[in-house]
Amino acid sequence: MIQNLIKKRFWVKILSMSTYYFLKSPNEINMGIAARMKRRRKERKLSQVQLSERADVSLGSLKRFERTGEISLTSLVKLAFALECEDDFEKLFSRKGYLSIQEVIDEQL
Repeated sequence: MIQNLIKKRFWVKILSMSTYYFLKSPNEINMGIAARMKRRRKERKLSQVQLSERADVSLGSLKRFERTGEISLTSLVKLAFALECEDDFEKLFSRKGYLSIQEVIDEQL
């Protein structure tokens, strides 16, 4: 049972050696991004061919991304620009990560 969970979810050890469980695996996040991009493409009434040409991304890369969630970061950014979603990348890694509750308290003072 544990082996099945490990295959489906992403586990990581943190400094305290405690095990933390993330609700989504990297693949699930990738597939979610691909699904949202595909939805935006369809909202704009663009075919895969049209979007790949606008973004200067190969049609094969776009099809693979929609099917598997795998794509290079450069191609993903190009797709975002073509779909006018480039501002979404500004939020990536922008939230401060806290290592302890004390850091949160100290920041409030």
